[in-house]
Amino acid sequence: MASQLEQLKQYTKVVADTGDFESMKEYQPLDATTNPSLILQAAEKPEYKHLVEKAVSELKDSGKSGDELVEAIIDRVLILFGLEILKIVPGRVSTETDARLSFDKEGTIAKARQLIEMYEAEGISKDRVLIKIASTWEGIKAAEELEKEGIHCNLTLLFAFAQAVACAEAKVQLISPFVGRIYDWYKKDTGIDYVGAEDPGVQSVQNIYNYYKKFGYETEVMGASFRNKGQITELTGCDLLTISPKLLEELQNDDASLEPRLTAETAASYEGEQISLDEKGFRFLFNEDAMATEKTAQGIRAFSADIVKLENLIKELL
Repeated sequence: MASQLEQLKQYTKVVADTGDFESMKEYQPLDATTNPSLILQAAEKPEYKHLVEKAVSELKDSGKSGDELVEAIIDRVLILFGLEILKIVPGRVSTETDARLSFDKEGTIAKARQLIEMYEAEGISKDRVLIKIASTWEGIKAAEELEKEGIHCNLTLLFAFAQAVACAEAKVQLISPFVGRIYDWYKKDTGIDYVGAEDPGVQSVQNIYNYYKKFGYETEVMGASFRNKGQITELTGCDLLTISPKLLEELQNDDASLEPRLTAETAASYEGEQISLDEKGFRFLFNEDAMATEKTAQGIRAFSADIVKLENLIKELL
């Protein structure tokens, strides 16, 4: 019997949620996603330190200094990791903008263009890169402009239906709803340890997927941030799922049968209405969701803190 990982790949594009190249080689995902926390974890490992040191040595005599130099080195570190990942995966890498730009539309656009230019200077087509941006109103509007320029985006830290609707209307390439963090919030709030189809994180992605397919949106849905294997198997059939090495290993080691849970049939049975959101509508609907407002803010703070830690790591090397 084929492993659950092999079965899952028949229905869903499997993406590696890691900065660790060795695990990518082992599980052969189609794409890979990174974020500031994953890059920081990888950069602190001895086997990847050479990439950080390479970025420092390339740029320390560039004429830049202070914060400008550190920012340039971090961008170079992101690109160097991305280049290594693209040697392993046949598809795309997601590279994240600085989380401190989450409420700065123009700053996000400028950073995205800069990262794409850096990839293109290395011979990488922009079709192989997704720029990861937080799903704030400003982030979604930045992505809308970038998509018109052919720069494709992955809207991350997505917890609310309002965020998913706005991303679809902005014609964003891909969204990453955070299953595990939604589960964490509801488990803490209710004391219930949700399992299988009862999991609020699973239900959130199912709802978004069915809404998108029912109303013909082309934005890809990529479930992310999983806490257990059951959350993944309940979303078999989703466009993409980005999975940590630990859970990829669990799927590899289990040969129980998998059936698609998200299909054209499930989408056809979606009973909700199609909605449209301007900024006022988005902000109100988002604000009505206590879980989403809390987890989005928390995620932005955490990614911003890890960028600062990466900056301090680079300052030490300088």
